[in-house]
This record gives sequence, C-alpha cells and structure tokens, in this order.
Amino acid sequence: MKFEKIKSLLPDFAKDIKLNLSSLSNETILSENTFAGTVLTSSLTTQNKFLTEMIVEEALEILSEKELNAAYTAASLMAMNNIYYRSIHLISNKNYQSMPANLRMNAIASHGIDEIDFELWSLAASAIKGCGMCLDSHENVLVKKEVSANKIQSALRVASVINATSLSLDSISK
Repeated sequence: MKFEKIKSLLPDFAKDIKLNLSSLSNETILSENTFAGTVLTSSLTTQNKFLTEMIVEEALEILSEKELNAAYTAASLMAMNNIYYRSIHLISNKNYQSMPANLRMNAIASHGIDEIDFELWSLAASAIKGCGMCLDSHENVLVKKEVSANKIQSALRVASVINATSLSLDSISK
C-alpha cells in the first residue's frame, strides 16, 4: 500500500502524518496482507468513510475476500468489545468484571483467516478505541503465539498513523 492519493489530500499541517504514511508504506515488519488488513481495520475503526473508501481501493488489490471480511469483522467486534470492556475496567465497582458479558462474539473464533493476523487487527482497533483491557488481552495472545514485539509495535504504529490521518482528513472536510 502506497497511500499516494491519501497523502496528496493531506493539508500542510499534517506534514508529519504524510511522512509517517510514507514510512509505513516502506515497512517490511508485517507481511503485505497483515499490513493491509491492519490498515483497513484501523481505517474502519476511525469511522472515516472517505479514508476507508481510499483504503479499501488499495486493499482490494492485496487482500482475499476472507481477509477483507475478517478486517470488517475485527473492526465491528472491537467496536462492541472495546466499549464494553473499557467501561467495566473503568467503573469503580469491580463487580461488573465478574459478571458474564452476554455479548455474542463467535466470529472471534470463526473469522476464517490466520489467528495472528486477526489478533493484530483487533489490537490495532483496540488501540484506536483506547481499551486497555482489550489491548492487554490481544497482546497476551500474541506473545503466547510468539509474535515479536516488533510486529506488535508495528500494528500499533499503523493504528496511530491511520487514526491521525483520519483526523487530518476530517479537519479539512468541515
């Protein structure tokens, strides 16, 4: 993914974001598919339709249909889980943490792609939504699966740059 169209639309104040997008496009820590899925999941999580349309355009050239669906699934499930688990973590009354969530999350186990990719994509979404409990959970799974700290950090870096890109594009469209 090269982000050329996106970079051309970023305003002058987002020069650092543009440079970070360029750096991301040259990154080799994540595989091409893992990277594209992380970018797409992050974009979906920002809820910026304009950005997501441009990301999908590039992602279609890289990701399989299963991977595309899994990115949408990760973003959707994390939209629910990040709010719920961040809330029960932040509420002073810790009784909520021992109560069953009663939220359907079957797709976490049946997304149809590599489990590590799905965890990295979920980690990126959780970073954007700011759920510390979810970040810990996904990071723990990745560490148990012997995913390197560099790969985990790379997914977090992708999430941060895509989130900043979303904000920068939003600011010029208003």
